[in-house]
This record gives sequence, C-alpha cells and structure tokens, in this order.
Amino acid sequence: MTTCVFIQIRCKPGTTYRVAEDIALKEIHSELHSTSGDYDLLMKLYIPEGEDVGKFINSHMLDIPNIERTLTTLTFKAF
Repeated sequence: MTTCVFIQIRCKPGTTYRVAEDIALKEIHSELHSTSGDYDLLMKLYIPEGEDVGKFINSHMLDIPNIERTLTTLTFKAF
C-alpha cells in the first residue's frame, strides 16, 4: 500500500513557475497546485510501497533549485 503525502513548498521570490516546471519534469507527483499564503505550491504524491518517506522525498526534491522551505504532511488511513 502506498503512502499519500502532501508537501507545501515555499520558493524563492520569482521562481515559483520554474520550481513547478522542475517538479513536473520529475513526474513524481499526483497533483501540483499553486497556492496562496505562506507556501507557493502544494504537491500531492504517493510514496511507493517499501520506500522510506524521508529518503524518497529528499532524493527527489533536494536537487531542485530555488526551494526555500517545505512542509510535509503524512496521511493515514482512518476510515
């Protein structure tokens, strides 16, 4: 069973579209949205079964330039 996570991404000023394009090219996300507020982008992705969540995110996100900060929210099957 895959793990669904949401990652909020704050970009350096003026780079949001570039960051979104870099994420899109990696084809790791299920959804990617522009948002208002403290973060610029909201990405939904599914971590493959057996993968470590932190390692998966770091290995796919750390090489994307112009990301200032992220906030990851894990989901759990509750119902």
